[in-house]
Formats: sequence, structure tokens, C-alpha cells
Amino acid sequence: MQITAALVKELRERTGSGMMECKKALTETGGDIEAAVELMRKAGLAKADKKAGRVAAEGMIAAAISEDGAHAAIVEVNCETDFVAKGDDFVAFSGEIANVVLAKQLADVAALADLPLASGGTVEETRRNLIAKLGENIAVRRCAVLNNSDGKIAAYLHGNRIGVLVAVQGGDEALAKDIAMHVAASKPMALGPDNVSADVIAKEKEIYRAQAAESGKPADIVEKMVSGRVNKFLKEVTLLGQPFVKNPDISVEQLLKENGAKVSAFVRFEVGEGIEKKSDNFAEEVMAQVRGG
Repeated sequence: MQITAALVKELRERTGSGMMECKKALTETGGDIEAAVELMRKAGLAKADKKAGRVAAEGMIAAAISEDGAHAAIVEVNCETDFVAKGDDFVAFSGEIANVVLAKQLADVAALADLPLASGGTVEETRRNLIAKLGENIAVRRCAVLNNSDGKIAAYLHGNRIGVLVAVQGGDEALAKDIAMHVAASKPMALGPDNVSADVIAKEKEIYRAQAAESGKPADIVEKMVSGRVNKFLKEVTLLGQPFVKNPDISVEQLLKENGAKVSAFVRFEVGEGIEKKSDNFAEEVMAQVRGG
């Protein structure tokens, strides 16, 4: 059977694959388009499995908010390069994931795999097909939901690399957005001192105590020094204690009080944070080969 341009075009539209790949699949299946679709699907799954071990530290943050503004979701979807992260297919997939997380109120990415997307197919099927089409490993890394029935949720995306959700009671939309922007810029560890892990505080105390002990001062003075350093640390790493980015003369806590508002929770995602990226050192590679030879 002759492989016509129209047949190749139809297969391209159905699979989203390149012209040469489509022509090859049609040739192998004798022009049977259904068999070609199945063949390419199997090949795509095989490609996805091969790419599963590759580091995906680029990507984007996507968010979705309910119409009443009381519920929101945020997700991080990763790929290997910034080029793919900006592509329409990847952006659309990430947005769909955010919508599914919002609709299902999920905080566990493992529960996403078999859920259907509005564009058709499940999350996992679409992810694997996208890997085959774009040629990069793609992973839904994490997701979170925030609910605020007695207030509003502000969302702020800094480009596509940082995303923030903040649950605010009281105040206006401008204040809520300002708080979300502050979280994006200042990267607080927790809402307030009571929300900081006891392990984190213990570790800081240990460091400060070792530093203060070198001063040779009495133990009671050392403890006061440690207490002061810990309090300073807690102000620096908590949202309420940090100086407000638009007016460093006041803390976020003071700003909220002045506006009769309160923050109950926040979520901040940044693309690739915590992922160990591979850095290629070609000079070292060459030297290793020379030594090996």
C-alpha cells in the first residue's frame, strides 16, 4: 500500500509525533493506520521507560483556584530542559494536572496516575505519550491543596518557576496578593515560630551554643546569647517575623494586624528545589579517560 502524505498527516494529528516517525510506522504496518497508532504507542511507552532514570530538574509550577476563591491547588511538573518547559504541550499538561488536583483535592502525586484528564487519557498515559513526543523525561513531582472556607486564597506565580498559595482571612485582595508575593521573594520556612520543626530549632541551638562557648563567657551568659540568636533566626525564617518586602520597617505580622487580617497557611513551590542536578565537567571526563588509557 502506498504511504500517502494524507495518511502521514492523519497519523501525525492523532499521535502528535514527527513526520518521519509516522511514515516509518505506516511503512512497518503496511499503511494500516490503527496498527501504526498501536505501534507508536508501544514505542512511546518504551521510550518513556528508558528516560525514567534521567534527571528532570527543570519544568514549571502551575496553580488552579476554584470560582469562589476558597480552594486552590498547586503542582510542580518537571522536565529536563527549559526549552521543553516553555512549550505549549508541557504547559497545557501542567495546567491540566493542577485542575485535577483541585477537583480531587489531592496531596499525593501517586494517586494521580489513573485519573482522567479533560483532553482525554489518564495522567500516566498522557505523561508517557508526552515523553515520547518531546524526547525528555517528564515527572509530576509534587502537589498540594489549600482550603480557606472563611476567607480567600491568593495565588502568585513568578514566571513559571515559583508558585505560592496563601490562605488569608480579612483584608482585601491587594493585601492577599502582596503577602503571596512576599512569600515568593522571601522564602519563609514556616508561618510562625510555633510552626518551625523542633529538630530545626535544636540544630540551630547546637550550632549557636558551640559558637558562643568559644567566647569564654559564663554558662548563663552563653544561654542568653543562644536564646537571642534563636529568636533572631525564627524571625528571619518565619513569614510573620520577616520584614515586609514592600516596607521593611514593619514585619508581616504588623502589616496583617494593621489591616485586620490573618494568614492561616501558605504553600511555596520552586522548580527543582532539592533536586540534585547533574553538572557535566568535560575537562575531568577527558582526564579520567586519559588516566584510564
